Amino acid sequence: MERKGSAPAEGILRGGEDARQASFLELFFDLVLVFALVGVVSRMVPDLLSGSVRHWMSLLYPVVMALPLLWLWTTTTHITSRFDCRNRWIQLLVLVSAFGLLIMSTSLPYEFEARGAAFAVVYVVLHVGRPLLLRPLLREHAAIRALYTRLAIWAGVSGVIWLAGAAVRGPQRIALWSVAIIVDLVVARFNWPVPGMPPPLISGWGMASSRHLPERYQQLLLIALGETVVSIGLTYAHGPATVTTTAALVVTFLSSVLMWRIYFYRAGQVLADAVAMSSNRAAAGRTIGVAHVLMVLGIVATAAGSEVVLAHPGRPSEPAWLVVVLGGPAVFLLGRARLERIIFDRLALRRLVGVAALVLLALPLLLGSPLFAAIAAAVVLLGVAVADARRAAGRPPEAPTPSV
Repeated sequence: MERKGSAPAEGILRGGEDARQASFLELFFDLVLVFALVGVVSRMVPDLLSGSVRHWMSLLYPVVMALPLLWLWTTTTHITSRFDCRNRWIQLLVLVSAFGLLIMSTSLPYEFEARGAAFAVVYVVLHVGRPLLLRPLLREHAAIRALYTRLAIWAGVSGVIWLAGAAVRGPQRIALWSVAIIVDLVVARFNWPVPGMPPPLISGWGMASSRHLPERYQQLLLIALGETVVSIGLTYAHGPATVTTTAALVVTFLSSVLMWRIYFYRAGQVLADAVAMSSNRAAAGRTIGVAHVLMVLGIVATAAGSEVVLAHPGRPSEPAWLVVVLGGPAVFLLGRARLERIIFDRLALRRLVGVAALVLLALPLLLGSPLFAAIAAAVVLLGVAVADARRAAGRPPEAPTPSV
């Protein structure tokens, strides 16, 4: 008789549509990600407000801080989407990944100093070690075993760059780590090709269930939006409650609400249905992943911009501040447009118009305060949300028509 909580008799992999909802273990892992994203914003804002060349360097922090954290979340989520979370080895792997994510997060305040090297060391150990742990468990699944062999090889290659960055400090570390994360993402886009090895029989972006992975990406968006609320709430609570700071709180919270509305209506609502209807789930999973990472990066930048607005709502704007206050929503809209392309197979003109408006507003808003820039960003997001509502008025809910 099978013991309660043990893996099913047929093996380590999920069934075809097994366990659509996220397990409690995955939700526990998500809690650590919330702390991690709060740490990224907390690391960005002081440098943005420094008034030196550091505020321009801080614009790269989402690349060298948030992207590796999101990539660790993404790879962990693909593992839990492919493998049965009731298996004790998978549970151990997820818990170790959560602890590693925690260590990386605690390194963020020292990211480009001596202690910050732990960020890269943990990242490399997890991305090399997890495929090596999984390989012995996949003796009866040669194709998946070969895939994780490829992952381990490329994690080792990029790991050299990560560790080289850990050996230096300051701008050199930023440059090397930027290259390293780009290598990780590019080879993943092409399914980790290795010279001398035959083409892979399966995609690393494949999914056993058409529901589990889309729901995890929806949860990722909610995590990012929740981090924004936490950031602006803490900043407001620890500062003076003046008329301008209260207005800044209202405007920045409204922007978070509007991003939530724009995401979930309508593409976010039918994400799982679109994947189920797709003729190529692997391609759909890859594109959906890229779109969500873009949106989360935009939300993280928006959160940093919101803290800047709350800190100095009436002070004259600086160019670097406008990059996050206006650029964050713009990157979010670009990711949302990419999502609409895959789900409804159309160009999202309303979102692209919103991006263009945010870009064009940057120059005149240099003459105003950060609060004016935040209001302008909220107005653009409101315009996109209203345009969505007008398009849907009087029509039945739109069904997905995936492009792949």
